[in-house]
Amino acid sequence: MLKGKLIHPDIIAALALCGHGDKVLIADGNYPLDSKTGNAELVYLGLAPGLPTVTDVLEAIQSAANLEKAEVMDPADGSTPDIFGQFQTMLGGMELAKLGRYEFYDACCQPGVRLAISTGEKRTFANLLITIGVA
Repeated sequence: MLKGKLIHPDIIAALALCGHGDKVLIADGNYPLDSKTGNAELVYLGLAPGLPTVTDVLEAIQSAANLEKAEVMDPADGSTPDIFGQFQTMLGGMELAKLGRYEFYDACCQPGVRLAISTGEKRTFANLLITIGVA
């Protein structure tokens, strides 16, 4: 029986296949996962509106893998969503690379994105593209 924070078998299996530089998308409930993720393994976790959150999933993934980079979808109006601060705190102050909406979509369709996870997250711009670091 697994006793770590990450117990979802499909996510564990996909992460086990990731190497240094591979990417994982943790998407909010509004993200068009099926059409904007290329050939990534897709996992739909959304249980109910708000469950689980992107930060819940990030916490579980951090317990299983080292992360070296994080990218977010930057709002066109120049605002900074509150969740960006939460991401930075959870990632130990890591700088968030900001990409425009379509630039973010393009980045999520690249071959190096190995896993895409849809959550029940309701906050907008709560999409996080993380890069796996070395062990």
